[in-house]
Amino acid sequence: MSNPTPSTANGSDSRHFKGDRSTCGPSRVLHVRKVPIEVSEAELVSLGVPFGRVSNLLMLKGKNQAFIEMASEEAAITMVNYYTTATPHVRNQPVYIQYSNHRELKTDNLPNQGRAQAALQAVNAVHSGNMSLGGATSGGDGALMPGQSPVLRIIVENLFYPVSLEVLHQIFSKFGTVLKIITFTKNNQFQALLQYADPMNAHHAKVTLDGQNIYNACCTLRVEFSKLTSLNVKYNNDKSRDFTRLDLPSGDGQPSMDPAMTAAFGAPGIISSPYAGAAGFGPAIGFPQAVGPTFDLLSCLPPGLSMHTMPGALGPLAMPPSGRMTLHGMGPGAVHSVLLVSNLNPDSISPHGLFILFGVYGDVHRVKILFNKKENALIQMADATQAQLAMSHLNGQRLHGKVIRVTVSKHQTVQLPREGQEDQGLTKDFSGSPLHRFKKPGSKNFQNIFPPSATLHLSNIPPSITDGILKDLFAGTGYTVKAFKFFQKDRKMALIQLGSVEEAIQALIDLHNHDLGENHHLRVSFSKSTI
Repeated sequence: MSNPTPSTANGSDSRHFKGDRSTCGPSRVLHVRKVPIEVSEAELVSLGVPFGRVSNLLMLKGKNQAFIEMASEEAAITMVNYYTTATPHVRNQPVYIQYSNHRELKTDNLPNQGRAQAALQAVNAVHSGNMSLGGATSGGDGALMPGQSPVLRIIVENLFYPVSLEVLHQIFSKFGTVLKIITFTKNNQFQALLQYADPMNAHHAKVTLDGQNIYNACCTLRVEFSKLTSLNVKYNNDKSRDFTRLDLPSGDGQPSMDPAMTAAFGAPGIISSPYAGAAGFGPAIGFPQAVGPTFDLLSCLPPGLSMHTMPGALGPLAMPPSGRMTLHGMGPGAVHSVLLVSNLNPDSISPHGLFILFGVYGDVHRVKILFNKKENALIQMADATQAQLAMSHLNGQRLHGKVIRVTVSKHQTVQLPREGQEDQGLTKDFSGSPLHRFKKPGSKNFQNIFPPSATLHLSNIPPSITDGILKDLFAGTGYTVKAFKFFQKDRKMALIQLGSVEEAIQALIDLHNHDLGENHHLRVSFSKSTI
């Protein structure tokens, strides 16, 4: 291939440019192949940011290619060497980077380069830390404008796995010091407001994270600037947190944040970098027992992100050999999806009862009550996230008069009995059960997971069923009905309050999927509301 600079290569003119195919010597211009067509300029610039300043960018969308020009050949060499061993991903797709035989990109006279130049200015400004503390905001094309708020509004779409305040903190703190977070549900969507210490961090987080998936193919982030300039957080709990006020109460008469949680997050003055090593090669903060779905965010947060790249961040992402970050206790994979339940009542428990109860927090595939130790059982959930949810909500609850203990098992699967082996019906496979609550991707059930409570949420109630019939159903099964009410706008749903949490747990086991006639089976779950 010839050496002239691809001065006509953009948009529809890209058909005149063949791209680099040959193996070339080091150059500060890098050729990127297999670029997804929907990728933004900022995402491509972010591939180079950990290794040095990006001086120019040329996208050939019609060819699924791009050229990145680094400010120095040394930065380009470091970048190519790194990505040769750890293939970068953009929008969950691998892209391939090699030296170009062009020595520089001359794009001054090319049309449609405004977005590329705006992305270069924005990302490099954050990289060098030279944006003013007064802030800047992002226009439609990524350009900087004065008066930006340090508060972001975040919406998580396609919420296949639960997203917690801690997960958001871990992601967004890579871009700077996070001061406050408030999470809430609005219009059946999980949303959050997040305040940075510095508006420039908010700008770069928006540019980089908007449209990215937290986990593979789900939990898509939509990030925009909030009209608010600061957040007022009253409580530190799982829904809101002020990292500058660790003394705040948790609300509802509960104690303040656990000291371990306080130590884990620290105050903003603690969230700073002790590292000043070369880009991409500094120490990394690891995540213990990484077993879950991988962060798709690595498509725009290149592996080994250095601390001086994102001023004030917690630290670079720790990368396993696969080139993808994972979080403890999250996501698919059978590594930690089996739970050990102990201190059960052997005279009252059954595989079906455990299936129904643990099925509130995930899809139960198999249950085995141990043959020689019937107060213990193994429960295999669909994935580690669901196992974590079930363990956190059910450990320490009373069931059949005994306080049960739920821990992660060392087993990776629950084995079915061999043919002819005596089992007494203690092992059941529920993988094909129609009663799974979470099989449908993006199910609203993921947004309605609550700890056991004395108030139960009832749904799928046919029109002919009255409050008297439902109260008699629960009372006739042996439970104390304290209150009952239909939903005002939807009589297919109701709340029923029983005598205790233990009663409600048992009632859920006994009456979930109860046949109410008219081809309606009662759905029972725990409610966050009271009557």
